[in-house]
Amino acid sequence: MLMFFRTIAVVNSSLLWVGRQLAWVALALMVTVILAQVFFRYVLNNALPWPDEAARFLMLWMTALIAPAAFRTGGFVSITMLADLIGKRLAQALSCILLAMSLAVLVVAIEHGQNHTFGFGGKFDSSSLRIPLNWVGGEVVKVKLRYMYGSLLVCVILMVMVNTELLLRSLASLMRPGLRLPAINAFDTKVEAS
Repeated sequence: MLMFFRTIAVVNSSLLWVGRQLAWVALALMVTVILAQVFFRYVLNNALPWPDEAARFLMLWMTALIAPAAFRTGGFVSITMLADLIGKRLAQALSCILLAMSLAVLVVAIEHGQNHTFGFGGKFDSSSLRIPLNWVGGEVVKVKLRYMYGSLLVCVILMVMVNTELLLRSLASLMRPGLRLPAINAFDTKVEAS
């Protein structure tokens, strides 16, 4: 059973580590794009048409890639008054119930994310984002909105994986209070047993 938890922890840790690195890249690119827009708009008095949408695109992906890691490590805002008032076993049972409810919502969100990404809305082109392949002899390609909307789908899938891990951990702790599960490590792909 510990090997099962270790496998889930290693898979989630590895995926979330990659997500964090990509989120940092997206953040750096977003800042660069915004600074370029400020320079062109206020220094050269010639605003570019694409930086606002590019920054929004990068912000959505940055959020989608970092939110599951925050969820896994308890980085989301939570109200713990009730859990603090009741005993440890009841708090674990409450945690299981809340995680099961969250999982149900996330599973429904996968369908919505898939419909939004691959459905009608994802077929449209971005109003200003283009890939300038004409610089290398090709044609300018308009970016499809599905690449922006795909951030929702990726985020929800990663959050389902994290929620499943947290729910299984919570159930295992509830059923076997002395069970020592592998630690959740927020900043490393290595997962050590506690």
